[in-house]
Amino acid sequence: MNGSPLLAAFRRDVLQAWRRRADWLTTFFFFVIVVSLFPLGVGPEPEMLKTMAPGILWVAALLAAMLSLPRVYGTDYADGTLEQLVLAPQPLAMLVLAKTVAHWLLSGLPLALMAPVLGLQFGLEGEPLTVLFWSLLLGTPCLSFIGGVGAALTLGVRGGGVLVALLVLPLYIPVLIFGAGAVQAVATGTGAGGHLSLLGACLCIAAALSPWATSAALRVSLE
Repeated sequence: MNGSPLLAAFRRDVLQAWRRRADWLTTFFFFVIVVSLFPLGVGPEPEMLKTMAPGILWVAALLAAMLSLPRVYGTDYADGTLEQLVLAPQPLAMLVLAKTVAHWLLSGLPLALMAPVLGLQFGLEGEPLTVLFWSLLLGTPCLSFIGGVGAALTLGVRGGGVLVALLVLPLYIPVLIFGAGAVQAVATGTGAGGHLSLLGACLCIAAALSPWATSAALRVSLE
């Protein structure tokens, strides 16, 4: 299959996001602000901060990723581009995959890169920061793949932002548990390999299944 339509879909989403970069920066700054407020709210106790850090950082990343979901297909739905994508000769699942990768590049990757810096506020250092980065690098694509299904199912529905949260939050829980658990495991002296392996398995399953599920949901939403 000629890969140029997939590259064109990816480039279009990235360029479109650049023109509306304020929307994507909102997601990034939401993550930074939420994480930065917790040390001020819970106090300066170092051990408490270290214990809470993995959960706080992962919950903040999850909420930030969810904040960006309505924009994945909402703009294309509003201007009619989505209907053209459905009618394109290329498999819709492949175009969905390109859009999901673009969404992760714009929303998930910046969170993974920023998280170790924010982790310093909680007293994390060394290996826990490295594991935090790798857990988010594996976990945030899962959030994009799973969230894309929810965004497609609620497309054009009034109050879709609330509805997509209700749909995807239960599916996000395993990713949250394995991601935060990896950092907690290495902080307590046990290995994080098992948690990271499970995150990798979640990513493989989500990457294999969610483009097809999202394609089916988009067709239902456009009918």
